[in-house]
Amino acid sequence: MTKTEENLKLAFPNESQANLKYSAFAIKARQDGFPNIARLFKLSSKVERIHAQGKLNALKEVGSTLENLKAAIARENNENRTMYPSMKQAVTDNHKAKRRFENNIKTKEAHAQLYFSALSALEHGKDLMDSTLYLCPFCGNILSEKPDKNCSICYAPAAKFIKV
Repeated sequence: MTKTEENLKLAFPNESQANLKYSAFAIKARQDGFPNIARLFKLSSKVERIHAQGKLNALKEVGSTLENLKAAIARENNENRTMYPSMKQAVTDNHKAKRRFENNIKTKEAHAQLYFSALSALEHGKDLMDSTLYLCPFCGNILSEKPDKNCSICYAPAAKFIKV
């Protein structure tokens, strides 16, 4: 790996985190009644996303759809095997994040299953059959059908799901 590639790999997480932080800052500024500051943060978030994506492209880490699905499956499974088990400390610490981590583990498992379905379809030369997905805005659960009552992971009302 060249020094430039090392630098790109180091910069990518920073750009990605800035993207998410500025997005969260935009939401807070809007809630606080500062729409122009919110727009500035929202735009800055998009700039950071552009920077992060540029680094991914320079590193050639965006492959074919098949390669990307395999990478996504590996990432989701790896997070559940390596990152989230250590988050169980939140239960021991009785930290308010403990429920969020428990939900994250469940959503990662659900996401991996969705990616497996997509991979299977792709290997048969097809796209996913269902064109409509539903997102729980609280835990990140993604479903191919809108739930009848509540989210199966965080129990949010079905009415809160976002049709995508």
